[in-house]
Amino acid sequence: MSEYGLFIDYEYCTGCHACEVACKQEYHRAAGKVGGIKVMEFVEELPDGTADITFFPFLTKRCLFCAPRIKRGLLPACVKHCMAECLTFGPVETLARSIPHSRKAVLWTQSKDDQ
Repeated sequence: MSEYGLFIDYEYCTGCHACEVACKQEYHRAAGKVGGIKVMEFVEELPDGTADITFFPFLTKRCLFCAPRIKRGLLPACVKHCMAECLTFGPVETLARSIPHSRKAVLWTQSKDDQ
């Protein structure tokens, strides 16, 4: 059984929401409805009075890893349209080797049988 994953490098997410829009368009979901990926914003006030803003794209229960697209040899819609190139799809083993140790990142997994 081959497992696939979606690697999200939060360090470079700009909060553009292109992944959300691409997912909703791929599955014809109306504006305002939750799709397979959602970008959340976390603002941390720093001691010097500035703020650190981190955007967190996370997968919802509606995410199918774009199984119909994958079967046609295409990337998931969110990955294809990520302008910051912080989303990567592929075999878990390959993605796990590329996880940076010094940045904000997560590896979402799904077995091929779930698609």
